[in-house]
Amino acid sequence: MRFLNLLLTSALLTALGVYSTTVVAADDAVKVTSIAQTEIEITDKNGRKTLKRVPVDKAVPGTEVIFTTVFENLIDKTANDISINNPIPPETEYKAGSAFGKDCEILFSIDGKTFGYAEELKVKDDDGKERTALPREYRHIRWNYKVPLAKGKPGEVGFRATIK
Repeated sequence: MRFLNLLLTSALLTALGVYSTTVVAADDAVKVTSIAQTEIEITDKNGRKTLKRVPVDKAVPGTEVIFTTVFENLIDKTANDISINNPIPPETEYKAGSAFGKDCEILFSIDGKTFGYAEELKVKDDDGKERTALPREYRHIRWNYKVPLAKGKPGEVGFRATIK
């Protein structure tokens, strides 16, 4: 029996500002938190460099932003059929191959209505010829979580995009 079919559409960046919000599904089954971060390079006392994620402070053209959605089952039953749908903000361009999500089927859309694997998305050129959509033309990403989500268990999905 299907327990939950959550379709979450979260606006990740509004007017190029920091986006960080928490949403709870209508039945209080799944808590969802979406954040926008950038990576900065940190050098430790031994001179080793590492990348650290920090909340978006300023998003100027060329900045790569990591959009992450964390979800957690809040109830005593297993949650099934979780689907998360995030728009790619219009002020950004999706970074090819950057969508991530363990145990997820990742689909893309150019119109927000029809989703498919990247190689299935088609657009028409100015001359009317059909071609495969380019990653910069993707406008939405959908993650279909493929395993049951146990009580208290979190999951995480996300993608990278560059500010235009």
